[in-house]
Order: sequence, then structure tokens, then C-alpha cells
Amino acid sequence: MFRSRSKEEQAATSKVTADQPQMPRDPQSPKGRPTPKRSAANSQRRSMAQTPTNRKDVSKRQREVRRADMAKQRQALASGDERFLPVRDKGPIRKFARDFVDSRFCVAEFFLPLAVLILVLSMLPSLQVKNISLLLWLGVIVLIVIDSVGIYVRLKKQLRLRFPGENLRGAAPYALMRTLQMRRLRLPKPQVKRGAKI
Repeated sequence: MFRSRSKEEQAATSKVTADQPQMPRDPQSPKGRPTPKRSAANSQRRSMAQTPTNRKDVSKRQREVRRADMAKQRQALASGDERFLPVRDKGPIRKFARDFVDSRFCVAEFFLPLAVLILVLSMLPSLQVKNISLLLWLGVIVLIVIDSVGIYVRLKKQLRLRFPGENLRGAAPYALMRTLQMRRLRLPKPQVKRGAKI
């Protein structure tokens, strides 16, 4: 009674149903669903035609999408377009932190050229020049620390004034990391001039 049917029986029943002619649907009877609009039907047909069939096509399409997203992101980093910026650069708080740093001179942005100069001086054979290079190195580090602390405190104060009740976590370290980059190489590109009021 509950045993499974054999393969021959299943094949025979499927053959019988295949041999029976399909009853045509009465043209006057409703079809049980609304007719889709032409635009919806066309878009569905297009999406079905464009759906990749194997894994190679899927990975190729994902690469193309990722490449397009990266191109948009690079363009946004150059132009400052908020819509396509990376997540770490998005939002009014991060924008204010960037503008705060870009509107002033920072000692840390000159660290790289000064480090190269000090390295060249330390390679010279003169002992006096080597001592001067060590003093310069110490002076640069002290100036960077003092300037960074000042920027950190002022930025925190301005952020609390302008964005009360907002989550300000990570904005000040983000700004300090930006000070370490030379203005010309900063991404997103600076949107304000030096000395501009924010």
C-alpha cells in the first residue's frame, strides 16, 4: 500500500499523461493573474537574458561591478563627492575634520621632507653636522607632538560645539592621520584653502 512505485510504472504513467492532448483554455475564462505592463515584462525579459549561467560569468560580472565601484570611488576621492566616498570618509563629521585640518598649516605634513633632509645630514662625515641632524630630529618630533596635541584639543572642542549629541568617535584620530600626509597627496582632496574660516 505504502511501497514506492517501480521505475517502469512511473515511466508508464508519465507516458500516458504526455499522450493525452492538452485541453485548450477557454478564451473567455480569466487567467487568474493580472497582465503585466509592457515595461515590466521587458525589464524582466532583459534581466533573464542577462543573468549569467555559469560560475565563470558570475565572477566576471562581479569583477566588472567591483571595478566600476572602485572607479567611482577614485573619482569621488578626487572631487569630494560624498555619495561615492569610502565609508571611513563619509559623513558631515569627517568632512568637518578634513576641512579643519586642510584650513591650517600642520608641522606633521612636513615630516617626510624634513626626515629626508635629516637623513642626508646624518650621512655626512662631519661629527658636528651629525650632532645638528640629531638635534633637528628631536626638535621636529617635539614640534609635531605639540602641534598634534593642539589640533586634537581644538578639533574636539569644535566638534562638540557643532555636532552636539553625535557620535564623534574616531574623528580626531582621523584628522591627525590626515595631518601626516602632505597637502598635495591627501585623499579626499582638500576642499578648502589654507586660512579659510570653517
